[in-house]
Amino acid sequence: MNVKRHSLAGRRATPNASPESFTTAFQSIALLLQGGGALGAYQAGVFEALQESGITPTLIAGISIGAINSAIIAGNAPKDRVAKLRSFWELVSDEGDGDLSASLSGLFAGGDQRSLLNQAAAARARLRGVPGFFTSRVPPPAGAAPGSGGATSWYSNDDLRRTLERLVDFDRINAKEMRFSVGAVNVRTGNFVYFDNETHTLGPNHIMASGALPPAFNAVEIDGEFYWDGGMVSNTPLHWLISTRSKLDTLVFQVDLWSARGELPRDLAEVAVRMKEIQYSSRTRAATADFSMVQRFRAAFHDLLAQMPLELAATPQARFLAASSDPAAYSIVQLVYQSTTYEGDSKDYDFSRRTMKDHWLAGRRDVVETLKHPEVLVPPRGQGAVKVYDFITSTAHHSAAVDL
Repeated sequence: MNVKRHSLAGRRATPNASPESFTTAFQSIALLLQGGGALGAYQAGVFEALQESGITPTLIAGISIGAINSAIIAGNAPKDRVAKLRSFWELVSDEGDGDLSASLSGLFAGGDQRSLLNQAAAARARLRGVPGFFTSRVPPPAGAAPGSGGATSWYSNDDLRRTLERLVDFDRINAKEMRFSVGAVNVRTGNFVYFDNETHTLGPNHIMASGALPPAFNAVEIDGEFYWDGGMVSNTPLHWLISTRSKLDTLVFQVDLWSARGELPRDLAEVAVRMKEIQYSSRTRAATADFSMVQRFRAAFHDLLAQMPLELAATPQARFLAASSDPAAYSIVQLVYQSTTYEGDSKDYDFSRRTMKDHWLAGRRDVVETLKHPEVLVPPRGQGAVKVYDFITSTAHHSAAVDL
């Protein structure tokens, strides 16, 4: 396989700084986007900053809202990707908090006012749905026929299908210009499945299935089976990256919407926030540790195979292990959204326009901060080496790198 070195432009100071050009020896770049509802605008900001820096993914995978963002990226020409992401997030975000903000300005200030605005926006989404995304069911589930989609979910996501058909070119996705995958879970078997454009012909149903979190949304049918949101089993596509077996040195941007770190809860609302953060972020950390260990084993066998006598290398056992061996080196750059103090347990369904913009800008800012550290663009030494970087969640943004 012919491989080109990626030419990148790193932004070094503020989101408005001029790009600085440099190159990287990484042969592949992966972008992994997890679930988190309205927090997904952070991923859009991350992608915009990466693209402005000249960093273009060769592999992309998503789960839930990450699947939607991934589909918009993979399903458009490079020059249109950010504009289509912006179209989606402006469509689903609500500008209606302006009047409420004015009425609250004399009663509350700062974080208290913002917290009330966020809660009001989340309440609107729960009550009536989100334009271009989902709508409340009428009649409600109790009045629907048993076994129907209306009886098993609070909302219809038919609007999302129309939005995907308008914003995503599925012919482009299936042409495999970029490796693309989304994760979902089979309702009947409970098994996690990746729908990949290397093995499937993908359409809107695959994206909708990845984001069909019950009981908000009904299961989505694909080839006679029904699927729910992949985040129920794993909220990060890192396991998918293991299965790609590209054997190329790979730079991974793992974009997490839930931070593992947080304060001790002081009330039930804060308990609900920490529950979500721990539930989803712990899977990300576990997947990262598993990936690192698996890659070390794969690289070790690759080295061992070269030293084997021909008779031993020809055994079924050796051939089996050889098929999974991989000498590639990986750097995993973690970009983790850090909640502001005014965001509560409803932050993943606060679709207000102001909050969407905040999330988007936070994603841009975190990429700028990360690319101040050029070491992330240098493959770690040694076959099978894995290095994890996190310049966002580490204390006071100090450099954090772990050799695994």
